[in-house]
Amino acid sequence: MLRAVAAGRAEVTGGVEPELYVDGLPCCDQMATHDLVHAGLLRPTRPTSFGRRVCAELTDDGRAALAAS
Repeated sequence: MLRAVAAGRAEVTGGVEPELYVDGLPCCDQMATHDLVHAGLLRPTRPTSFGRRVCAELTDDGRAALAAS
């Protein structure tokens, strides 16, 4: 999932429990998405509202986690 975000292939929705879309398709592991967002590894590239999709980006911690894998 982090690799897809790093490659610019992911979007994330706004809301308390965001959803991740890769190549326009919803990611089937919603719990992993929630965990990655809440852990501060990925975020929307700009403010968004509930259910609205925007591009996702890695945080510094996300880039470090990806580099360590």
